[in-house]
This record gives sequence, C-alpha cells and structure tokens, in this order.
Amino acid sequence: MATQSAASKTFEATQFKPTPNNLEAFFMPFTSNRAFKAKPRLFVKAEGMHYTTIEGRKVLDASAGLWCMNCGHGRKEISEAVARQIAEMDYAPPFNMGHPSSFELASRVAALLPAGLDHVFFTNSGSESVDTALKIALAYHRAKGQGTRQRLIGRDRGYHGVGFGGISVGGMVNNRKWFGNALNGVDHLPHTYNRAEMAYSKGMPTWGTHLADELEKLVLLHDASNIAAVIVEPVACSTGVLVPPQGYLQKLREICTKHGILLVFDEVITGFGRLGASFATEYFGVKPDLITCAKGLTNGSIPMGAVIVSKEIYDTFMNSSAEGAIELFHGYTYSAHPVACAAGLAALDIYKNEGLFDRVKELSPYWEQAVHSLKGAKHVVDLRNIGLIGAVELEPRAGKPGARGQEAFIAAYEAGVLTRVTGDTIAMSPPFIVEKSQIDQMVNTLRDVLAKID
Repeated sequence: MATQSAASKTFEATQFKPTPNNLEAFFMPFTSNRAFKAKPRLFVKAEGMHYTTIEGRKVLDASAGLWCMNCGHGRKEISEAVARQIAEMDYAPPFNMGHPSSFELASRVAALLPAGLDHVFFTNSGSESVDTALKIALAYHRAKGQGTRQRLIGRDRGYHGVGFGGISVGGMVNNRKWFGNALNGVDHLPHTYNRAEMAYSKGMPTWGTHLADELEKLVLLHDASNIAAVIVEPVACSTGVLVPPQGYLQKLREICTKHGILLVFDEVITGFGRLGASFATEYFGVKPDLITCAKGLTNGSIPMGAVIVSKEIYDTFMNSSAEGAIELFHGYTYSAHPVACAAGLAALDIYKNEGLFDRVKELSPYWEQAVHSLKGAKHVVDLRNIGLIGAVELEPRAGKPGARGQEAFIAAYEAGVLTRVTGDTIAMSPPFIVEKSQIDQMVNTLRDVLAKID
C-alpha cells in the first residue's frame, strides 16, 4: 500500500471537525459581517410572539421574523405536519411526476384569490417567484404571437428579491449597483412617496394618484407593442413601507388593460393576510394578471414561494403548444416540494381555523393609533401604516444615512423588541397573534429607545 502523503493526512485531520460556535465560516446575507461577528445577536428558540437569545433573554417579535411568521412561532400544527410528511415521503420529482399535496395546496391557494386567478406555479422563495413571473410574462406574449413585447417596467424603490430579474425591475440602489447591467430592456416608474404631501398619513395617502400616469409616458416612449409587464408591490415594504395613494393601483390597472400590458403584483409580504384580507388584490379591489408570493405561504417554516397566474395566461400556454409538448420550459428541482406543501397546508389551516385574516382587520385600527402615537417622539419625521404594517421614519444623521436607524434597531433589540430596519426607517409587522398589550410594548419600547439615542 502506498504511503499516505502528508497533505492527505492534513486533509483528513482537518475535515469534519468544525470549531464549535466559530462565526467566521458563515458569510451572512444583508448584514455587516464584521460588525455582527464583533458583537453577535443569536437566537436559539422561538415560541408564540417571542424569540429566546443565546443568553436566555426573551425578545418580542415585532417583525414576524422577516415579514413571514404570520401565525407566530413554534406552531405544532406545522411541525407535526412536516414530520409526518418527511417520514412518509421526503421528496418527489416535480418534472413529469406529481404528489397529491401539491395539487391540494395549489387549489387552496387559488381559492383565496378572485375568480380567474386560479393557477399556481410553485417556487422556493420570493426571489424565484419574481423571476418566474417575469419569464411567464415574456413567454405568454410570445405564445400569443406578440414576441416584440419584451420590455419590463418596475418602480423606483421597488424590491423584488435578489435574482437578476428581480434586481433589474427593482429600484433599490444598493441591490443593483454592485452587479453590472443586469437585464436589458427595463424601465422604471417613479416611486409614490412625497413626505411634504404625505407625512403622517393614516392608511392610504390622498395625494399621489396622478403618479400612475407616468406609465402612459413610458408607453409613449417605448410603444405598448414592446412592453410585456409592469411589476409593483401593492405596498412597497422593504424600502420603508410606502403605502399606495388612493386610486393609484386602480389607475395602473386601467392603463395596463388599455395597452395589453400584464400587471404583476409582488405580494411576497402582503399575501396571506398582512393587510387583513387574503391578498392585497382583495384589499384594494384591483385584480392583477399575476401575483408573486412566498413568506406567509408556509408561515416561514419551510422555504416556498408561488406565482399565481390568470386563467387566460394559463390557457394561452395550453392552447399554443402541440399535444404532449411541454408548455413552459421552466421549473425547479424543489418546485412543490412535499415537505413544503405539508407546511403550506398546515399554515392555511391555521389561518382559517383561527380567523387570523379577520383578526388583522380587527387589530388594524388599534395598530394605527399606536403607531401614530409616536408623532412628536425624538428624531421621528414620518409615520406610515396599513393593515398590520407600520413604519417609523427617522431624521438621518448628517453625512451618515442609516446610522441612526441601525442604532435604534440594535437598541430596541437590547431592550427586548425585534424590529426591522431599512436605512433610517424602522419597520414593524408583528405576527397576527399579537395582543394589544404587546403592541403597546413595541411602541413604548421604541419611544424610550429613540429618547436615549443621539
């Protein structure tokens, strides 16, 4: 037998022996790795409305994890459904094969939507949902014999995930500037926020409906025959909770219909009850052609997303392809993963059995009052709310945008409340099981924190 080399021995000695609690190996997403690893914040348990830190301290979850834990944490209904499914069948290929729960989940999701939005394509995240929706839009027009419709229109300050399609139609600078040109043929509508006209609006602002008319200008510039789709978040959450002006979404729908352009609602956050309705399409009374969703679909427990498409779009694919042909050359290894489907079905049961969408609707007035009670608090320059979403915008420090927001986020965490920070805006979106006393705790903690920081 050949003598084992020194390099081989070194390899064997160093493999599969991770250093306990070594933070260096994990390249963290959307995080200052150096700052975090110098002073880490680690959760080890979650139940109900609270996380538990590694030090054993309880932290009230005012952000539903990352906008996703709508039913609260530690739901046994979901963990037990997942355990049953993984023991029975851990995986099934989604190409040319199927399993019953994927069809059941698709049917139940479609049942939450207005008539005509009735076909569901499963993905694994909101980012994948957006890229999938954009591909469906482009392929749909080609299937209709309108292959020149290739231009996509997003919106300034929009967030549509981190795929190349999503960052192309998105409008958040730091998500775009590092990654080159992204997709060609993309344009953007202006965002809808104007503090001078909208400051301290409760719910939907009355100013700004006219901003939808900017779409007509883009149609004149590019011609409708070249435009495939417009994608917007009904409520632009990740950029700091920008609530749409009254009538704005309705006008976008009218212009898209007029010019044969598909309208895509990115409901990764607003889907599954966040506004007190099943989806924002129900809340605003505006019906898009496609909807992207994720997060609340499985209560954040297993990665999963979906694209909901209209019957007209689905039928176009079915009717334009030869018998036996693949209608859409797109999909993922984990599309409709059986374990994710089990989590999704269990989450939908909780929403229904506990009436959580109605609970959000009932809590929304109290939430609005609580959020707006921060008017006049130190550093606060605007407050925004809709459904069970709130934003507290802070005056930036001179020459240091985002610094005050980050300090407030960390101080609130240390005081026992987890929020979400984006620039100098503190966003809150608690699980739907939140109690009024916990809403008070969130707001009072934030008020106290802001009073103490410079």
